[in-house]
Amino acid sequence: MSTTSSSELILNSDGSVYHLHLLPEQVADTVITVGDPDRVAMVSKHFDRIEHRVQKREFITHTGYIGHKRITVISTGIGPDNIDIVFNELNILRNYNFNTQSFNAVANPLQIIRFGTSGAIQADIPVNSLLASGFGIGIDNVLHFYQFENTKEEAAICEQFKLHCYFNNTIHPYVFSADTHLLAQLDNTFIKGITLTAPGFYAPQGRAVGYTLTHPEFYNDLRSFRHLDWRITNIEMETATMFGLSRVLQHQCLSLNVLLANRATGTFSADPTAAVENLIRHGLTFIAGL
Repeated sequence: MSTTSSSELILNSDGSVYHLHLLPEQVADTVITVGDPDRVAMVSKHFDRIEHRVQKREFITHTGYIGHKRITVISTGIGPDNIDIVFNELNILRNYNFNTQSFNAVANPLQIIRFGTSGAIQADIPVNSLLASGFGIGIDNVLHFYQFENTKEEAAICEQFKLHCYFNNTIHPYVFSADTHLLAQLDNTFIKGITLTAPGFYAPQGRAVGYTLTHPEFYNDLRSFRHLDWRITNIEMETATMFGLSRVLQHQCLSLNVLLANRATGTFSADPTAAVENLIRHGLTFIAGL
């Protein structure tokens, strides 16, 4: 394959990737992503030992072991643009040959699993529930800069969603599924649903806080959307982009959330720290069994 110029694939003086400041040997086969940098230590405190601790900007990485299972946990920060950085640089670390300065002809996939927080939009979903995203619907624009192929079901969900939520050509959604092999191994502790990934926290998620929304019916449209037995269960800011880039870069991806709020009932978790700890414990148990 052709080489990549130093202006396109940027390395630091020590050979580490530009934003994450990581070297290939510092990344495990299984990667946990968290949005909040403080959540990295909440995960790695469960490791039996930690061999690497690296920090640059909001990107904190700990790599270590639970038993014989080597795991990396990395903070992405918030939003689809940060996912674009983290996933591309993880892929460089995994699939770029630093000696030949070219990408490997055959991709070597990572297992990437998000431990995230988000808010439910269906009234019957209790606060503090654990959820696995079966599909992600993205209303940001990151994946429109990549070539990709959808499955028939992804394409059907996308077309149905565009008809259900009328955007007047201002927003062009995309849809990707979780890795079906990973999703099938989860037990019934995790609710399954469609996750909407928004490019912001306030108006892009239908929150009107001192201003007028351009799509005032958007939130109610989300709640009423159905595709076969699937419904939109929650809104956050990373999942669809993760699923899409994993498809493009040929990695396996799963997104696990604890639902700290229910916007339909107007309630919020009485103990969000304990709720996140519960997600981490269940998530690590799942990963240990992979």
